[in-house]
Amino acid sequence: MDRSELAPLIDHTVLGPATTPADVRGVLDEATEYGMNACIPPYAVELAAEYAPDVTLATVIGFPHGQHAPAAKRKEGVAAWQDGADELDVVLNIGRLKAGEDDAVRDELAELVAAVPIPVKVIIETALLTDVEKRRACEAAAAADAAMVKTATGFADGGATVDDVDLMSDFLPVKASGGIGSYEAAVAMLEAGAERIGASSGVDILEGAPE
Repeated sequence: MDRSELAPLIDHTVLGPATTPADVRGVLDEATEYGMNACIPPYAVELAAEYAPDVTLATVIGFPHGQHAPAAKRKEGVAAWQDGADELDVVLNIGRLKAGEDDAVRDELAELVAAVPIPVKVIIETALLTDVEKRRACEAAAAADAAMVKTATGFADGGATVDDVDLMSDFLPVKASGGIGSYEAAVAMLEAGAERIGASSGVDILEGAPE
């Protein structure tokens, strides 16, 4: 896969707790130059939509732990869409999933999906789940009519693995995210079934790709 084919599959990401507006603009400049998407904090969506109107913008909801009240997630998602987000990456409530409250997990996601006219990706934080729980999380996301499932926030120990992408791709398209820092790692995820890559190393990934 050459650089031009790979670039639109990458969500070039900056989501750290100290992310400044200048950091966001830097990521947007790189996304514009290389043809990537961008994934940025919710506070910066309006800024980003004005600064780089041609870049596909994703932002995060209920980030990074997923334990916001359902109404808060829904309100956050609607606000992000109104500010100019093109896609939402929402963190599933892992605690409720582990408690066996799958219906509540599904309903929370479905309410967000229904509240916005843009794709919603569900972050299931694979490093914290057993394989059985990963399947249940993906089932809840699919039942909620989510567009994709995503491996990780990048804030828990562990990130995307080939095995997890393979498992998750049985349910929905997959965004592989967490620890992907090279062209080879990105291609391995795509070959395992991922359709999108989330990475703060988008430039490094593309610089390693054939032109």
